[in-house]
Amino acid sequence: MKLNDLITNPSLRHDFLLLFDVQDGNPNGDPDAGNMPRVDPETMHGLVTDVCIKRKIRDYVDLTRGTDERFKIYVQNKGIALNDMHKRAYEALGLQTTGSKQKRDDVTKARQWMCNNFYDIRMFGAVMTTEVNCGQVRGPVQFTFARSVTPITPLDVSITRVAITRPEDAAVVVGENEEAGRGKVTEMGRKALLPYGLYLGKGFFSPKFAQDTGVTPEDLSVFWEALLNMWDLDRSASRGFMSLRGLYVFTHDNAVGRAPAHKLFDLVRVRPIPGVEVPRSFADYSVETPPEGPLSEFEGVTLTKLAG
Repeated sequence: MKLNDLITNPSLRHDFLLLFDVQDGNPNGDPDAGNMPRVDPETMHGLVTDVCIKRKIRDYVDLTRGTDERFKIYVQNKGIALNDMHKRAYEALGLQTTGSKQKRDDVTKARQWMCNNFYDIRMFGAVMTTEVNCGQVRGPVQFTFARSVTPITPLDVSITRVAITRPEDAAVVVGENEEAGRGKVTEMGRKALLPYGLYLGKGFFSPKFAQDTGVTPEDLSVFWEALLNMWDLDRSASRGFMSLRGLYVFTHDNAVGRAPAHKLFDLVRVRPIPGVEVPRSFADYSVETPPEGPLSEFEGVTLTKLAG
């Protein structure tokens, strides 16, 4: 997909809205609640963490660009220790990692090497002040938690499987419903999901931090590409059917910005269609946005609709 030069310009401020939905799945389980879908307990609106969204972006970039030198991924889900990543910087630069502390100049050089080689550090930042110190990076891209437009109803459903975990269970009669002389033939499980939820997330791109980490137009192009396509590369039975429904980018004509982000986001109105009490599909909602292009309400701000 060809993107315009405006939204791939790292010297400009970008505020963006991400609209996505899930059907019969769990978009982001809460380990403190038995992996049930995350909710705001006071309103029962669903939540998806910023970390969850960033994981999808990292996985997409790793799959599509992982062999490119500048697009390595620092926060892996493959059991790779972070200190081993830090050592790569020192080894590449010929610096010493022995001793209790690294020299400040060496840390600065290692920090820059990590920014140059790891896409997610360049974009999201990282705290790398562990045993092998590579400093700290504040990333130019930040996300809020995504929140469902309307309350959700988490379900905890029972499932069965026709496979036994332990061999001894298959040889012992374990219940009144089992046939005489037979052992266990099924096992029970649980699956957490929600029938339907439409989520709205907010994101921000800061040119000041982008200059510090070395973000390029190609980096931004890959970022928008990931937000558009990562959903189809992250399928799983537990997550159900997740789809991107809208991606709206508000680009300011300078680095500081022409309008507060919340006023721009208020221009996108997502609500259930009148008469729909229990939304069960995207068709049950209406989405109202300004026309694409320069905004009449805010001089110097341009809306680009990448999806929706």
